[in-house]
Amino acid sequence: MDAFLMLIEAGDRGVTAGEIAVCLGIQPSLLSHHLNELRAAGLATCERRHRTVIYRVDLGAAGRMIGFLFERCTGERPETLLPGFKIEDGRRQMSDTTENHTYNVLFLCTGNSARSIIAESIVNRVGMGRFKGFSAGSHPAGQVNPHALTMLSKMNYSTEGLRSKNWDEFAEPGAPVMDFVFTVCDNAAGEVCPIWPGQPMSAHWGVPDPAAVTGTDAEIGVAFAETHRMLYNRISIFCNLPLASLDRLALQERLNDIGSGADAA
Repeated sequence: MDAFLMLIEAGDRGVTAGEIAVCLGIQPSLLSHHLNELRAAGLATCERRHRTVIYRVDLGAAGRMIGFLFERCTGERPETLLPGFKIEDGRRQMSDTTENHTYNVLFLCTGNSARSIIAESIVNRVGMGRFKGFSAGSHPAGQVNPHALTMLSKMNYSTEGLRSKNWDEFAEPGAPVMDFVFTVCDNAAGEVCPIWPGQPMSAHWGVPDPAAVTGTDAEIGVAFAETHRMLYNRISIFCNLPLASLDRLALQERLNDIGSGADAA
């Protein structure tokens, strides 16, 4: 399922099997089996470019499958599974206006050079326009870690505009108002943060610092890939929370659970 979701998120751009394997931590042989199953079911296609094979989701087939499941599971009443989901002009649409709101999400770490940058990139992809990611640091390094940029580029993330910056920028007048603020390193979690406009919800999602790993380029690459995998899992869970149906206390509990790994099953 995670591989299928990555194909959907990649859209027309597509993604290589190697990128999926690194992101999800799946053995190549097992991943090859899953991708062949998706192709056999007509849900994915592949295209060879020189020595690289690009996989893409067949959005038409995926849409037909989802429509079929909704009709079979809900008796053509999808609102029983998704409140606010309605059929209009022959197409199924979300009628709840809260689904049209874009949530601003700020990720914090000390240097704002690796973990928070990676998290910003992930939420901008996984959030699919519903979530807008930002990042900052308490003591910014002044430049993005080159290993982070290399990994993100290899996984087809846009690195345009990524920069290391002080978190005070987001407490100034005129700055984007945050809905959520997450610390991804233990040092930042223990520091006194600025007063954020709008009283955003916050939680600590600490992960190990890949920039602290030494060794060969391959060993460092594995550390950055593992950081990406951990953050990708947490952010994917977060972006799929039923925000409109959770009160503030229940939502805070879910955010804390994500950081502790309780929701990562």
